[in-house]
Amino acid sequence: MIAMKLALIQFDIVFGKPKDNYSKVEHLIEKAMIEQPDVIVLPEMWTTGYDLSRLDAIADKEGMETKKQMAALAHHYSVHIVAGSIAQQSQGKVYNTSFAFNREGKCISEYQKVHLFRLMDEEKFLHAGDQKEVFTLEAMPSATVICYDIRFPEWIRTHMLAGAHCLFVPAEWPTPRIEHWRTLLLSRAIENQAFVVACNRVGSDPKNAFGGHSMVIDPWGDILAEAGDQEEILFATIDPERVKEIRQTIPIYEDRRPDLYE
Repeated sequence: MIAMKLALIQFDIVFGKPKDNYSKVEHLIEKAMIEQPDVIVLPEMWTTGYDLSRLDAIADKEGMETKKQMAALAHHYSVHIVAGSIAQQSQGKVYNTSFAFNREGKCISEYQKVHLFRLMDEEKFLHAGDQKEVFTLEAMPSATVICYDIRFPEWIRTHMLAGAHCLFVPAEWPTPRIEHWRTLLLSRAIENQAFVVACNRVGSDPKNAFGGHSMVIDPWGDILAEAGDQEEILFATIDPERVKEIRQTIPIYEDRRPDLYE
């Protein structure tokens, strides 16, 4: 597998205005493509922000608008897009859903956030998913989880046991807990011997301020790139072969004793 260049688009989401955010993301992807990345990554709930009380009116019906835009951009630029997550309305319910698209514009992954965050009232307005999802980017098996999911190491491990070598994490992680964000991401990378590619938002909404610090971490726990707390396109290059190297150095998957973990 050859090295992959990543572009994480850390930006301030316009609260409750999907059209504004679609336009902003299209502009930012165009800007990121100047550096010719292989993969674009977006943050959590980037079409609406946490305007939860109005999701029935502004959520994307079946994700069709987002899929249409992301598929067109992925095909136009011949780039993979891990399209953060959006509020997706499906069969009368709203889910926090992540999509991924390949260079041809085909949607290759759909994941619905499993753990809903009570401190931001997610459980009052959103429904939880119940499935993991492993997909392939440039021959590298990958998975996406969303924000609060990273506080559940057993959930992350299920994706690694299913074959993932890279974990994408779109988020809207608030500033007061930004050190938790950094520590948890580092821990998930080290304990799973996997790349962690985490894209957070910045800015604020009526209730929260968001801390940025999007990160790319390698399987040894080295931070390859880290953003600050302002709008930024963060670039990093990863070598997928690094996963195999680290897993051979310390063979934690061979040394597991799952018979004792029940």
